[in-house]
Amino acid sequence: MADYFVPELQEDIETPALAVGTMAHLAPYPAVEKHMVALGFPGKRVDDWQEKGIAKLGEMLKKYRSLQVYLDICVKCGACADKCHYYLGTRDANNMPVQRAELMRGVYRRYFTPAGKLLPGVVRAHDFDEETLQKWITYFHQCSQCRRCSVFCPFGIDTAEITMAAREIMDSIGVGHKYSQEIICKVHEVGNNLGIPKPALKGTLAFMETDTLETMGHEVRLPLDEEGADVLLVTPSADFFSEPHIQSLIGYAKVFHQAGIRYTFSSVASEAGNFGMFIGSYEQKRRVASRINEAARALKVKRIVVGECGHAWRVAYSFWNTLIGPFDYLDPRYPVPQHMCEFTHELIQRGALTLDKEANDEYVVTMHDSCNVARATRMGNRPGGQFEIPRDIIRATCNHFVEMDPDTTHEKTFCCGGGGGTLTDELMDLRIQGSMPRMTALQRVMKRDKVNFMAMICAICKAQFTKVLPMYHMPMETIGGVHQLVSNAIQLGAKKGIV
Repeated sequence: MADYFVPELQEDIETPALAVGTMAHLAPYPAVEKHMVALGFPGKRVDDWQEKGIAKLGEMLKKYRSLQVYLDICVKCGACADKCHYYLGTRDANNMPVQRAELMRGVYRRYFTPAGKLLPGVVRAHDFDEETLQKWITYFHQCSQCRRCSVFCPFGIDTAEITMAAREIMDSIGVGHKYSQEIICKVHEVGNNLGIPKPALKGTLAFMETDTLETMGHEVRLPLDEEGADVLLVTPSADFFSEPHIQSLIGYAKVFHQAGIRYTFSSVASEAGNFGMFIGSYEQKRRVASRINEAARALKVKRIVVGECGHAWRVAYSFWNTLIGPFDYLDPRYPVPQHMCEFTHELIQRGALTLDKEANDEYVVTMHDSCNVARATRMGNRPGGQFEIPRDIIRATCNHFVEMDPDTTHEKTFCCGGGGGTLTDELMDLRIQGSMPRMTALQRVMKRDKVNFMAMICAICKAQFTKVLPMYHMPMETIGGVHQLVSNAIQLGAKKGIV
């Protein structure tokens, strides 16, 4: 712990005095050649990387009209400057969204605008040289693509799209990020982010069935590759082995068991997460998503349900139809995709589940809105469903629920600090400092309302908080999934027969 700088939590989230280069030393590990080549990128930095990088930017400007608009219209008003959790935690000027985007904007002006070609110094244009590339490598991997800055931008500039474009350009010249590239390769090779082979997955699910039978006295199934099931359930792979993730997985299984609905996992599509989004590659995003479509067809299911994973839900909700649709082989009565919270909420509304709130009376619960869910998706059939549906489930399973400061929840929620491909050990300093705004808001309700449990529906958030909470002298058991609360409260036994 002494090796890391842990910001001191104040009563309120304060905008820090500007500093320069406090995080300039923190670069991600470079991707290894075999992973880069496997994903269709150069194995190492190409000799003519400047020319190819500039050409790639030009190609993307033509392909994605929004990218050029975002590079053109910023007026440096500063509305975004203090909205980024990484700037608030690190104080580094390059972690202000406007300044991070300026690292690309300067290159864009230099090579793609008349003024930048003729008078680069006047319009703050700069060459795509070694110094610039090193800043790209550092600071475009200090963005979690959470899009909080875009909520406050008067022009709606999506800095996450600029970050993704920068990463795609770097990949195209052979400069990749080890963590993200390695994980995508594991998905292609094995079917999930963690590289869990089918025998291990099958054994894990069988063990959980046995353990649930012994502890609960009910045969709650966790089936794998069962053709003809009603539902294909796709979860983050952390749900299969890690705490507290596994508690939500047990909660899903109990919901399906009590509702009497057949479901299955798939060994070839056991992973909901899609790191193709983190590296800005639509092709990789499509390839990762296509496994789910193929598994759903092969298993002849009627519905696809996504577990508690923030960026997985963003990709599913925002991109699946374009990437891997149409889904005309599924039952048209149900949305595609459907979130596990939507699935459980519908059952609760129908009265199909019996829930004992007192089972969670040890907890005073608050809700962390995961940024990809909050700012890039919806749930249900009304605006704001992505906020209200998880909270309805919490209120149905708990007697004690309070909200954090409204400036830190719902659409304005602060990122956990570990999203967008930053959940890796070499970026731990960034993760700790970037989590400071959320830790500040959490500490306030812990002191004021005796909160001792922060619920969430994102695997990356769970993994991040279990690491950083102890750094702020908070128990890692403070966090868990919404379906962990469902698992505690659900009453197993005779089915109501109304589903």
